[in-house]
Amino acid sequence: MATNWMRRTVVVAACASAALLAACGSSTIESGLTPDRFIAFGDALSDVGQKGSRYTVNDGSISNWTQQIASHYSKTIAPAASGGLSYAAGNARVSAKPDVAADATTLTITEQIDRFLAGGSFRTNDVVLINAGPSEVIAGMAAVRAGTLAPADMVAAARMAGQELATQVRRLVTAGAKQVVVTGTYDLGKTPWATAINQVALLNDASSRFNEALLVNIVDLGANVLYIDSAYYVNLYTNSPGSYGFDNATAAVCTSVDTGNGIGIGTGQVNSALCNTTTLLPGANHNQYVFADAVYMTPSAHRQLGDYAYDRLRARW
Repeated sequence: MATNWMRRTVVVAACASAALLAACGSSTIESGLTPDRFIAFGDALSDVGQKGSRYTVNDGSISNWTQQIASHYSKTIAPAASGGLSYAAGNARVSAKPDVAADATTLTITEQIDRFLAGGSFRTNDVVLINAGPSEVIAGMAAVRAGTLAPADMVAAARMAGQELATQVRRLVTAGAKQVVVTGTYDLGKTPWATAINQVALLNDASSRFNEALLVNIVDLGANVLYIDSAYYVNLYTNSPGSYGFDNATAAVCTSVDTGNGIGIGTGQVNSALCNTTTLLPGANHNQYVFADAVYMTPSAHRQLGDYAYDRLRARW
C-alpha cells in the first residue's frame, strides 16, 4: 500500500512538473527568440551523423528532430565530428561507459557537455537541445536478458539515470544556458523490439520511471528549461498512426542487418544507422512507417516530433 501511494505521489509530481516545464497551452504571442545557435547533446535520438549516418532511414532529407527544429529558424545543426555543435552520439549513456554497443570511445552525455564547455560557452540566444533515456533502457534490458540484472533493478537503474540526466540539465543552466529543451525517452514498450522480445510491460515501466525521475528533479528550472514530451507524441503515432500519415506502427521498414551489436539489442538485428533507400522492405514507402529499425524512428516521425517541439519552443520563448 505504501509503495502504491509513493508511486502515485511521484506520478502527480511528474505531471505537475511536466505541465510547468512544458508551459502547457497554445500561445498566440509571437515568439521573441531568434536563436543564434543550436547546440545538442544526447544519444541516437539526437545524433545527426556523428559517425557519418543517422539512426533512421538515411535518405538525404532532414531526418532528425533536432534538425527539424533548427530548420524552422533557417538554421542548421551539424555533428561535432565535422565541426558542428551537435555532440549527440548513438548509443551514448548519461554517465556510464562503455556505450550500449560496448564502445568505450563513445562520449557519455556528461562528457559531451564537458567537451563543449572546455572550448566555449553559452550565448544569450543559444538553444540547447538535450535528450537521454533510450540507451539507458536498452542497456538495462540487455542486462536483464543476460541474467545479470533483475527486472526491478532495471527499473531502479532507469530511475537513477533519469536523475543523472536532470543533474546534467541543471549543469547546463548553471553554465549559462538560457533556453534548454530537454526530452527523455519515448516509451520503448511501444517499439517493435518490445513485442519481439515479449517485454512490453517492463520496457514501458523502465521508460516511465526514467522520465518521472527526470521531471521531478528539474521542476524548479522552469525559467530556463522546456520539457518536450516525446513519449506523449510517439504514443500518438502508435495509437493512431493514420492521423499522422503512417500506415504501419508495428514493424521496422529497414532491412539493414548488422552482424554486430550496433544498437545494443543483440547481434544480427536491423540497425538503421546502416539503412538507406536501398535497404528497405520491398515496395515500402518509408515515410508511412513509424520505425526505421526495432527501436529508432523514420525521418517522417522525426520531422513531426521536431515540428511539435518547435511549436512548444516558439510558444515558450
